[in-house]
Amino acid sequence: MKRTLLKSSCLVLLWCGIILQAAAQGIVVNKKDGTKVYYKASEVLSVGVYGYGEEPEPSDHEWVDLGLPSGTLWATANLGASKPEEYGDYFAWGETVGYNGGKTTFNWSTYKYCSGSSTTIWKYCASSSYGTVDNKKELEHADDAATVNWGSDWQMPSLDQFKELINSSYTTTEWTTINGVYGRKITSKSNLKSIFLPAAGYRTGTSLNYTGSSGGYWSRSLSTGYSYSGYRLNFNSSNVDTGSVERYCGRSVRPVRV
Repeated sequence: MKRTLLKSSCLVLLWCGIILQAAAQGIVVNKKDGTKVYYKASEVLSVGVYGYGEEPEPSDHEWVDLGLPSGTLWATANLGASKPEEYGDYFAWGETVGYNGGKTTFNWSTYKYCSGSSTTIWKYCASSSYGTVDNKKELEHADDAATVNWGSDWQMPSLDQFKELINSSYTTTEWTTINGVYGRKITSKSNLKSIFLPAAGYRTGTSLNYTGSSGGYWSRSLSTGYSYSGYRLNFNSSNVDTGSVERYCGRSVRPVRV
C-alpha cells in the first residue's frame, strides 16, 4: 500500500512539474492529424492546460481571453452569427428559440414565462407585484440560450461579467466599424486582445429597431428591482453601460465559456 501511495505521489509531483514547465516555457501540442502546434508561455493559460502533449478539446466557436480578473473567456461572435460583425439572432430573456428559429413577434402576449402581461410572470419572479414568486434570479441552464444552442461549455454572461468587461480599469471601448458594420470594440489593457460587439439593435413587436446605432446584449441575471426586466449591456456611439429592460424584447446574446 505504501509503495502504491508513494508511486501515486511521484506521478502527481511529475505532473505538477510538467504543468509549471508548460506555464513557464510553453508547450508543444501533438494534434491528431500529425501536425504540431506550439503555444507560447503567455498563451498556455488562455488556451487551457489540457493533457501535456494532447490536443485540446475542439470547439465549434472561437473565444478570446481578455486577461480579465475573473478569467472570463468571451466568444468572438454573437449567438446565431459566424463572424464578429454579424448581428446574429435575437432572443427574449430566458427563451432559447429566437427570431431565426421562428419567433416573429416579441411582446408580453408571446413571452414564454408570463400569462400575457408584466404582472403575471410565473418564472423568475422575486416580487408578488409582478406574478408568482419563486425567487429565481439567474437563468437555469435549460433557459439559457447560449447553453441550449451552443452546448454546456457556454452560457450567457452575468451582470457582473458585463460590468467587468466595460470596467475602464481593465478595458477600453471604442465606437468603430468592421466591414462597414458599426459597433463597440472592447480591448484589454493587459494583453491588447479585443472583441467586437455589433450594434445589432433590438426587436419589439414585429419590428427591428436601431440597427447600426445601438446594441443591446442580454445577461443571464434578473433585475433585482423589477422582475419583469432582465439586465443587459447597452451601447451606442457615445455611451456604454448596463441596466435592465423588459424581458420580452428580442436582443443579442454574446456567450461566455463556462
